[in-house]
Amino acid sequence: MNKTDVFSDDLQAIARFAKALSHPARLAILKYLSECKSCISGNIADYLPLSRSTVSQHLTELKEMELIQGSIDGLKINYCVNSDKLKYYTQLLNSYLEKLQVEVNCKI
Repeated sequence: MNKTDVFSDDLQAIARFAKALSHPARLAILKYLSECKSCISGNIADYLPLSRSTVSQHLTELKEMELIQGSIDGLKINYCVNSDKLKYYTQLLNSYLEKLQVEVNCKI
């Protein structure tokens, strides 16, 4: 049994989502894609102060979480935000955070 198996599927999904968002470059990529609706992977490297290989690694992380999706157009790949997955993870995280917001007068 894996130690993470003792945690609910929702908690594991939230943790994976948080990990995918844990790097500022990935946040910047998501922001860029949401602003331009879609773009070619090479353009992302032009937008960020990172090499193409580093951007490619971050794109891979986002693709594995299905937060972005791509379509091949000849030798280029067009990426866009996967709105359905982003909405799913956002709702999951919001629901979890709402449960944490209890008013407790904790005196330390």
